[in-house]
Amino acid sequence: MILSQERGFLKSQEVFGVLCDAVLRAGEKSQRLDEVERELFAQLMELGRSLMQEFVNRAGEGNAGPTQKADDGATLHRSAKRQPRRYLSIFGELAIARWVYARRVGQKIESAPLDQKLGLPDSDFSYVLQDWQQRMCLKESIHESVTSLRELLGVAPSERAAEVMNQQMAERAESFRYEQPRPPANEEEQILVVTADGKGVPMRRPLEERVRSSSRRGKGEKANKKQMAYVGAVYSIAPFHRSADDVMDELRRREQAADRPSPQHKQVWVEMTMRDEEEGCTGQEMLFAELAVACHERNPKRRKDLICLMDGEKGLWAMRREWIKGAIEILDLLHVLERLWAVAHCFHAEKSREAEDFVNHRLRMLLEGKVGYVIGGLRRLLATPSLNAERRRTIHGCIRYYDNNRDRMKYDEYLAAGYPIGSGVAEGACRHVVKDRMEQTGMRWTINGAQAMLHLRAIYLNGDWNPYLNYRIEAEQTALYGQTAA
Repeated sequence: MILSQERGFLKSQEVFGVLCDAVLRAGEKSQRLDEVERELFAQLMELGRSLMQEFVNRAGEGNAGPTQKADDGATLHRSAKRQPRRYLSIFGELAIARWVYARRVGQKIESAPLDQKLGLPDSDFSYVLQDWQQRMCLKESIHESVTSLRELLGVAPSERAAEVMNQQMAERAESFRYEQPRPPANEEEQILVVTADGKGVPMRRPLEERVRSSSRRGKGEKANKKQMAYVGAVYSIAPFHRSADDVMDELRRREQAADRPSPQHKQVWVEMTMRDEEEGCTGQEMLFAELAVACHERNPKRRKDLICLMDGEKGLWAMRREWIKGAIEILDLLHVLERLWAVAHCFHAEKSREAEDFVNHRLRMLLEGKVGYVIGGLRRLLATPSLNAERRRTIHGCIRYYDNNRDRMKYDEYLAAGYPIGSGVAEGACRHVVKDRMEQTGMRWTINGAQAMLHLRAIYLNGDWNPYLNYRIEAEQTALYGQTAA
């Protein structure tokens, strides 16, 4: 045994010697530095694989004797011969053969002492490889992430294995979120903001629907439908007192004021729409239940001003009333502004000075709390003889939107109190968490696949990736071996 261990280190020393010789030869040949860099990396990968294999060899074979006792007291018998175990590391595949124990020959393995000693994962892939592959997978397609990893390291899981790995890695995302401590009270600000928005995710049609459908779609029929992903965020922020002039100036320059306070401890979460018959509740309900818990934990004595800032979607406001009591409702000013621009373009050319003046005049009135005056003025514009049916629908839509949300448009009061009036956090989260990954060219998702990806992206963008990996590894090791690996 000692002799074989020494041979292992001798092999590693030989690889290191090859590295040194390669550097000397490169100097003699006047190679470019990048050429040396690539050659060294390949050799270092082989050195790493050799050293890891030696570490495994020195751990033994997991021979705990002819029998072992199971947790329930039953006798486990050692296998007739050592059983192989696949382990793909970032350096390459390692050879692992160990003794395993089961109640009878051919039955499920119940104990593998070497697996426990080494802290092997449940899958064939090392925790480091899983980490690196999934980091890439969070930003680019499964195909691209696997290809990139293979080009960089020379090893990678298959695309199917990477997809399964993504869903397995997300299995503990919800429990991790539940167990996170609330932010320290001394780091919180006076205003607690909750915001939510929705974004469609292109879905893969079920197999039976694809089989039933004809090879040629009907007029107006889409190949795939979308289901909503609901993104919510909770953060605290200091009051920021402004006037209507200040807001107009920011919008005109399209940049935030330099002294604007930053959101503190922003926590983002995402839930896919669920089918009621399968899950029992919708994505909206699941999201707002999460947001309600976060609001309670971060404002247990209700001393902070609680703000709910969203666009005009009725379903979201209904969820707010059901789950988050006592919040001050604010309609996102940017959505208000979009409607106003649409009306302006019914009368004036896009990017014209006249359209800008039209919007600025009415926006100032809205910021001064004169919502009724703006609605009345828009109604009078409907009498303009030159309006066609489409433009009338646009104006009617704006009037209806403002009228339905009038109680959420008290912008003069919000500005005086220092409240935020734009839901850029929710829209930014929708873009970063959902759109940038889920709507890449040609992508189609299942509910489970989309939910797993979105949960992991939320964790990553919240800055919790490394804590989550540690949490998941410890939980898996406890489930596999009854304790975390030493």
